[in-house]
Amino acid sequence: MSPESLATLSDQLVLAAILLYLAGMIGYALELAFGRVAETVAERRLVAVGASHEEPEPAPEPPAAPAPWALQAGAIGTVAMWLGWAANLGATLTRGLATDRWPWGNMYEFVVAMLLAAVTVFLLLQLRYPVRFLGAFVGVVGAIGLGFAARVLYTQAGPVVPALDSYWVAIHVTAAVAASGLFIVGGVAAALFLIRGDGPSRLPARADLERVAHRVIVIAFPIWTFAVISGALWADKAWGRYWGWDPKEVWAFITWVAYAAYLHARATAGWKGKAAMIVSLIAFACLMFNLVGVNIFIGGLHSYADVSK
Repeated sequence: MSPESLATLSDQLVLAAILLYLAGMIGYALELAFGRVAETVAERRLVAVGASHEEPEPAPEPPAAPAPWALQAGAIGTVAMWLGWAANLGATLTRGLATDRWPWGNMYEFVVAMLLAAVTVFLLLQLRYPVRFLGAFVGVVGAIGLGFAARVLYTQAGPVVPALDSYWVAIHVTAAVAASGLFIVGGVAAALFLIRGDGPSRLPARADLERVAHRVIVIAFPIWTFAVISGALWADKAWGRYWGWDPKEVWAFITWVAYAAYLHARATAGWKGKAAMIVSLIAFACLMFNLVGVNIFIGGLHSYADVSK
């Protein structure tokens, strides 16, 4: 296929991934709403009937059985997410073949690859842990993120500026993509933790949500650390200095500090629960501003990735 045909195929696969992620989101949402037994406080509480009680407390009513069709919807959602992942992967690969380079040389390509990483993390977690409840939310993040990339960030396939024509793209940017995908899943879990509340809910217990968020952040943090370090090494090769307080460098470091603060507070001060999740979401907000906001609103040496390209 010609480069033009491959570029067109990549664009079409992005649109297919959006639709499939939406289908996966709907399937997971139906399963979450109708196929999962609602968790109630009464189910978890041991009712002790003391001698002073005149009458024993009535036993809690058994939860309604999950709807079989909703469970099937969840299974269909899983298939749709895997197909969306395949389309997303295909879009990334064909974009790289069309341009004959690593396919994350601008913001559009980076966001497409980052969302591929996020969905990959979710699907791999789902193979080992009971985290299907995240599917509805990861699916909507994937669909909206790809839609935003296609509508706002889209850049025609083509060569990159000389600063990006380097093997460091395979090292530095790949690490940033992988870490960002992990952080997205952690951010989704942390947001659900705050949304859930302490009362009855079809969402998992807050402890389970916090556990998911913590695990992915623990994996993502050293990868992000490597991305920052490799970025400094690349800057020395490209611009003759390791650090120049460029806005992208500053916000990458701020993001690192924010996630380090979360891990430090959790490990040494014993921060858990709501306080820890709020800190992790502040760190996630720093990450999102670094990845998107800096490129759109702030200039600098990294302006080659701006949406205006």
